[in-house]
Amino acid sequence: TELYTRPYTLSLHDALPIWAIFYKIFNELSFLTPYFIFFMLLFTFSKLSPKEIGYKKLHFILLFIQLSCAAIAYLAIRKYDNILAQGAMICFLAPTATSAAVITGMLNGSISFLTSFTLISNLGVALIAPVFFTLWGDTGTEINFMHSCATIFIKVFPLLILPLLCAWCIRYRLPKLQTVMLKYSKMPFYLWSLALIIVTARTTNSVVNLPKEQYGIAILLALASLIICCFQFIVGKTLGSKFDNRIASGQSLGQKNTILAIWMSQVFLNPIAALAPSTYIFWQNIINSYQLVKVNKRAKKEQV
Repeated sequence: TELYTRPYTLSLHDALPIWAIFYKIFNELSFLTPYFIFFMLLFTFSKLSPKEIGYKKLHFILLFIQLSCAAIAYLAIRKYDNILAQGAMICFLAPTATSAAVITGMLNGSISFLTSFTLISNLGVALIAPVFFTLWGDTGTEINFMHSCATIFIKVFPLLILPLLCAWCIRYRLPKLQTVMLKYSKMPFYLWSLALIIVTARTTNSVVNLPKEQYGIAILLALASLIICCFQFIVGKTLGSKFDNRIASGQSLGQKNTILAIWMSQVFLNPIAALAPSTYIFWQNIINSYQLVKVNKRAKKEQV
């Protein structure tokens, strides 16, 4: 046991000072995050055919819950603390993660249902987020409402919708390029990893420079993201059960594109609010791991 545990302990011990040194360097690379998000979505959407996309009533119910809960959470919490309200809002508002399809397949859920919701979720956020950020964000501008919405839309639209349009243009106009992209099916994972390092570095920078009097809000943001994460999985699964789509519905509402959520928090909200989606990563991975363990145990019992 000692032979196996000692290397892990040493590597963890060494990782902390290494991260303490290099997070400042990665923080300076934060301008690359939108590009990583764009290409991550581009490679993901390149696998999808427009013919495979179909929308059901449940899709629109889930989208309504996603957007309305974001607004309700902010309006209900802002009287107590604006940063906490922003953190809660972004945890609801974030679109479905592109990796959710993989988890859904492993859980024996409907991949086609989740894929369709991923698209409509991204479209809904691209249209609504500029309005929310203009009304309740920290954009640092005093321009009029419509101009502010347009400015934010120009920043958000290329990240959410343009990758889809480009992927489908490549599919029908440049099939050879699509064939090459399909060979690199793991590319979204590597891009996600790089983006995660950068946004984590930026969040670390915010935490390091956090005044002591704001430690309390950091803890509240982590707790809020836990409650919201559990709430969305439970609501999604409950609604999905009524429409015979429990697994995919739960993943659609609960598993979020946290990289995008962190980036939007850091750009359009108070940077401290990014702690909510940052910890959301931890909670949703715990839930996904628990679900996978249950599925594997059930599969083993059926084999016996």
